[in-house]
Amino acid sequence: MFFIRSVVVAVSLLLLPVLSHAAGLPSANEAGIKAALSSGRPSVVDFGARSCIPCKKMAPILEELNRELNGKANVLFNDVWKDETLAPKYRVQMIPTQIFFNAKGKEVKRHMGYMDKSEILKELKALGMK
Repeated sequence: MFFIRSVVVAVSLLLLPVLSHAAGLPSANEAGIKAALSSGRPSVVDFGARSCIPCKKMAPILEELNRELNGKANVLFNDVWKDETLAPKYRVQMIPTQIFFNAKGKEVKRHMGYMDKSEILKELKALGMK
């Protein structure tokens, strides 16, 4: 966790701040993730930070998918700097990391780094999203 934090701090200091679209992100704590995983729908949880450059690029995608897929799949975001307990629990080694869960709440895939909308949709459809 220290390594991830050090890298993000270093990058933040070198780059000018980028405006964030994070206001409408579907933020999730442990209870929210548990509820999503027991909902009977496929889920994706993005572990990132509101200050991470690739995470900021993904923010509008997650917001859009959360609106579009309401009732079909769960799209969640966990800010690893605000809630430091979940990243170790889910073995997150770098951010952003997307973890995909099937309708039974079992992890079936994870991806590290930026992921575009079409890739996320493809994974959720493979998990049975209608």
